[in-house]
Amino acid sequence: MKNTKVRVAMFDTKPYDRKFFDECNAGYGFEIKYFPSHLTTDTAIMTKGYDAVCVFVNDTVDEQVIDILVKNGVKLIALRCAGYNNVNLFYAHGKLEVVRVPAYSPYAVAEHAVALLMTLNRKIHRAYYRIRDNNFSINGLMGFDIHGKTVGVIGTGKIGKIFARILKGFGAEILAFDHYPDIGLVGELNVEYTDLDTLYRKSDIISLHCPLTPETRYMINENAINTMKPGVFILNTSRGQLIDSAALIAGLKKEIVGAAALDVYEEESDYFFEDLSDQVVEDDILARLTTFNNVLITSHQAFFTKEAVSNIAATTLGNIDDFANGRELKNGICYKCDGSKPCPGKDREHNKCT
Repeated sequence: MKNTKVRVAMFDTKPYDRKFFDECNAGYGFEIKYFPSHLTTDTAIMTKGYDAVCVFVNDTVDEQVIDILVKNGVKLIALRCAGYNNVNLFYAHGKLEVVRVPAYSPYAVAEHAVALLMTLNRKIHRAYYRIRDNNFSINGLMGFDIHGKTVGVIGTGKIGKIFARILKGFGAEILAFDHYPDIGLVGELNVEYTDLDTLYRKSDIISLHCPLTPETRYMINENAINTMKPGVFILNTSRGQLIDSAALIAGLKKEIVGAAALDVYEEESDYFFEDLSDQVVEDDILARLTTFNNVLITSHQAFFTKEAVSNIAATTLGNIDDFANGRELKNGICYKCDGSKPCPGKDREHNKCT
């Protein structure tokens, strides 16, 4: 596939995708076809004749889709995101190469998490609508000082570390949980690594910055919530299925959870990134969450800065170019493990684990 006329089918695209990818593609000359629809078993037929398929977080790359892609001659799946829980890596092994964008702007996501926290705590969203109605009362808008509070950070990779640094700047105490503690962070911020139970029990604010794996799925569940401090704030800018939404609603009703800020939702694929303002939300749990005045939901926009989208385009097209020219896939994903634990293999393929 060593030619510059690589054909790329890009799914779930929006106008901003076209803008940034077209600008970046000027340096590559790939033939990119933008499809607004999600990649599914119904739309995979449109990939016939394409060399690479570019997908986003709500596209489906399961066994059926992979079979169709292979039959159509597709050789590469290029994720334009960091997460890959929507791809059946095990089934793709030996059939397709898979690459991703491991880092686009950790600052974008960390800063959005802080923005959600500040908005929710100081009730900026509610104050905004009051003032527009000429209601200048501040009753019910009281927040708390973040200074001196204990913030639990679950996952101290690039995003979690930046979030911890920002909150340390507010004067918060940082508890952290990660299977692979960053010793440098301990020295830099006086972060205390601990187990999850302790973090749940002691934290005033809990922020999730870990990947979705079988181990982390529904890590925030009924049992976890029942061990938390009454009034705890929970932030999630990672993956929706880290939280059992039904358990979160129960925790909010019991006032164990004082507030929740969600940029992701476990069943978001039918809703997020779409304009459904003239429709009824049929997801009862999502509809219920939107009724709480202490729940703030954004539509998976934490990554959405100019810098991040530009980096996503550059890395994605760079990944495709590496594959097209037979270079090492530095952003390839290991197929024999899901990246959540060290891979025991020693060969070149297994060294792709992150």
